[in-house]
Amino acid sequence: MKHETRPSVATVTPGPKDQFGRVIDYLRLSITDRCNLRCTYCMPLSRADAADTPEVLTAAEIETVVRCAVDVGFRKFRLTGGEPTVRRDVVDIVRRIASVPGVGDLAMTTNALRMPELARPLRDAGLGRVNVHLDSLSATTLPRVMRLGDADRILDGIRACEDAGLTPIKLNAVVVRGMNDVEVADMARLTIERDWHVRFIELMPLGAGDEARLSVTHFVSNVDTRARIESEFGGLEPVAPKSASDESENFRIPGARGVVGFISPVSKPYCGGCNRMRLTADGRFHLCLLHDDDMDVRGALRSGAAEDARLDRVRSILRRAVSAKPTGHRLDAGFHTRGRRMHQIGG
Repeated sequence: MKHETRPSVATVTPGPKDQFGRVIDYLRLSITDRCNLRCTYCMPLSRADAADTPEVLTAAEIETVVRCAVDVGFRKFRLTGGEPTVRRDVVDIVRRIASVPGVGDLAMTTNALRMPELARPLRDAGLGRVNVHLDSLSATTLPRVMRLGDADRILDGIRACEDAGLTPIKLNAVVVRGMNDVEVADMARLTIERDWHVRFIELMPLGAGDEARLSVTHFVSNVDTRARIESEFGGLEPVAPKSASDESENFRIPGARGVVGFISPVSKPYCGGCNRMRLTADGRFHLCLLHDDDMDVRGALRSGAAEDARLDRVRSILRRAVSAKPTGHRLDAGFHTRGRRMHQIGG
């Protein structure tokens, strides 16, 4: 399927700036808080998956938000969850977003379990690339961290993504002390023969309950993760970031094809270059991953007003959300989110 060339950034409205002068042009869209895994730091094992409820935005409502976001200057979009592929209409959602003039980049974060059957339809619908969540290659370790996960099935999904052209492949590994922290060099080794980006992410204290407590008691600094990898491979070569908003510090194992990255929101915050806003599955603009502040957009979408009035209101809420975006988190002072767990925000 041939896709039309999207407008270049130079020909469209520039992204809106927040009160600190940051250009905010990247919207992460959580389309469900359901998931087919139960990662230890994300979702309780006992949580039962329910059918999509009326509180969750419809495909048409998500498309409307994207159109309004493009109108105010957003150009980059990513589908997240929970796990976005558990939505029955995920291909329709991708097709709707990809058809919006001005969408410059459309990606997805997934655990890839359903990608053997979905990679090609998603690519044909307009998806550009994927980030895949994979915490371990070990058949014994992965179920301890990702619970219900299977490394072979995830790798099959990654291969399906490659075959469909959903590249470059980026793998996201959350490092948990006492579980997968001793295996980070094995994950990094994947980049030697493959043109993959393997990024190591620090635990973040999101929400309440056992998941939030684990993020503190099992925290591993990327200072330690990087040192472990460097000791295995004799150092890492810096790779220049593609943009100031890149949250990953990127390196290369000498002679490797791929990239090793470190995303360090706790030990080395990158808030000064943040260009992101989030839409939760139940229709709220979430101002910062590590804050509870948000603004209701679902009410505007379902207000019953005329279409023009509804669109104006959504655009207005989005502009106000950008203006109210905090300068950064306050983890160093002991503050973190209480209202939503990771699977409810989208990471």
